[in-house]
Amino acid sequence: NLSQMGYEVTTLDDNLTANQLKGLDAVILGVRAFNVRKEIDRAMPLLFDYVKDGGTVIVQYVRPDKLHTTKIAPYPLTIYNGRVTDENATVTFLEPQNALLNRPNKITSADFDHWVQERGLYFGEKWDDNFKPLLSCADPGEEQLKGGLLVAKYGKGHYIYTGLSFFRELPAGVPGAYRLLANLIAAGK
Repeated sequence: NLSQMGYEVTTLDDNLTANQLKGLDAVILGVRAFNVRKEIDRAMPLLFDYVKDGGTVIVQYVRPDKLHTTKIAPYPLTIYNGRVTDENATVTFLEPQNALLNRPNKITSADFDHWVQERGLYFGEKWDDNFKPLLSCADPGEEQLKGGLLVAKYGKGHYIYTGLSFFRELPAGVPGAYRLLANLIAAGK
């Protein structure tokens, strides 16, 4: 999907080096990377340094059990099984002026039209004050969940955790998901 968006994609593996990160606009960790990548603990200090130096790391949802690292973010972050299964759940913009919701695309409620199966899963439950929740949503009759899109400045860069279901929306061709992901990738630009 990233290649279709026009990005040059470099696949990184468990033998990550600082040199491989030079010149990358963003690093996106796939869903459950912390659950399936057995050597990810070794890569985390390099990724944190990359962010500190101005890079952007986007972490897609992770299950809170069977993690292969004790530190998934540069600041304390607890993930739980919070999810919003109603794909039409109203999305509230908590920080509508935040650059990630405005550049390069102005994200509006229309960008959440036509989502499939769910809004997201494995949301953040507790997070350090350095993280800012940008959106909230809820299944009907349930409490608003704010941990679906969290962003933190770390050094010169951005660390983003998202439980939003990009892994479902991009293959389904949901335009708003592409627009929002492009904004996340452009966080440091």
